Amino acid sequence: MYVLIGILLLGILIAVHEFGHFIAARICGIEVMEFAIGMGPKIWKIKRGRTEYCLSLLPFGGYVAGVGEYSDEVESLGFTQEDAVTSRPAWQRLIIAAAGPLMNLLIAWLIYWGLTVANGMAVTQPHVGAVMQNSAAAAAGIQPGDMITAIDGIPVTRWGQVPETVGASDGRELVVEVEREGERRSFRMTPTRSERTNIFGETEIAWLIGVQASGAVRYEEKSFFESCVLGLKQTWNMIDITLTSVKKMITGSVAAESVGGPIMIAQMLGEQAKVGIVPLLLLAALISVNLGLLNLFPIPVLDGGAIVFCLIEMIVRRPVPEKVQEWLMRIGAGLLIALMVFATFNDVMRWFK
Repeated sequence: MYVLIGILLLGILIAVHEFGHFIAARICGIEVMEFAIGMGPKIWKIKRGRTEYCLSLLPFGGYVAGVGEYSDEVESLGFTQEDAVTSRPAWQRLIIAAAGPLMNLLIAWLIYWGLTVANGMAVTQPHVGAVMQNSAAAAAGIQPGDMITAIDGIPVTRWGQVPETVGASDGRELVVEVEREGERRSFRMTPTRSERTNIFGETEIAWLIGVQASGAVRYEEKSFFESCVLGLKQTWNMIDITLTSVKKMITGSVAAESVGGPIMIAQMLGEQAKVGIVPLLLLAALISVNLGLLNLFPIPVLDGGAIVFCLIEMIVRRPVPEKVQEWLMRIGAGLLIALMVFATFNDVMRWFK
């Protein structure tokens, strides 16, 4: 049931993406023949006005078919040339192509904004969950359950300050103050150069004292407009993390086995659905950011490829030759299919493991 919830939510994110294209096309005066969510055999369809809305069996992917976009037949289908995509200038077609990814980024921002308004800003507390053996903290006497209150006299209110301050110490001795069972205690310790794993799964060397966060979180109430700004910052952070992840995959810093496809995404969403609505929405926002950014990559058959074609047309004042577009689209489709096969293979292997 939870996996089905994950599949449903993934379908909603795809629908949001396609809705962005749909709205932009209609604003530009382009008639839409078909608005489809999913791939494969159609299991439901309804016609409203001049548009047919369809739901397909597999909730992965979707498309918005504007008049003249996939066929030169216009009048024979009951439309005029004014209704067609091909009658519109390049800048309008660029807006239509970009509207889907931008809608995904907008939804992510709205999720972060709404959750902050409803629950406040989540702050990870400087609460020690574990102490590594043979570490500086263990030797000094730090224990799980201690609340770090200051380092070298600088107040600590969130966990992120702990690695930041220790990392900037360059190995000099630190005075760490903690609260334990209502009592204030202080300990002297010298950080050591050790290995740790970052959020991308890479091993890096840093100054460490050997403590791990318990994961305890407190929520700070924020106003409606403060939440708006925090939502923008969170969305930008997710954009930065996503682009950094892609860069590291391309350079080989992150293992290719970490690439996942629809199966892994549905599983992740299903697992978060078990935990609660807030973790589920946070993961949905992250996936929406990924969906938006990946579609902006300049690969033919993706929205980014269409944007590049429009930009070239705007610069040289004539469209890219149809034959060139056709061959580039074939290459792009081949690359996309290969990536999907590879990601699905990883999903299946991960499933069995």
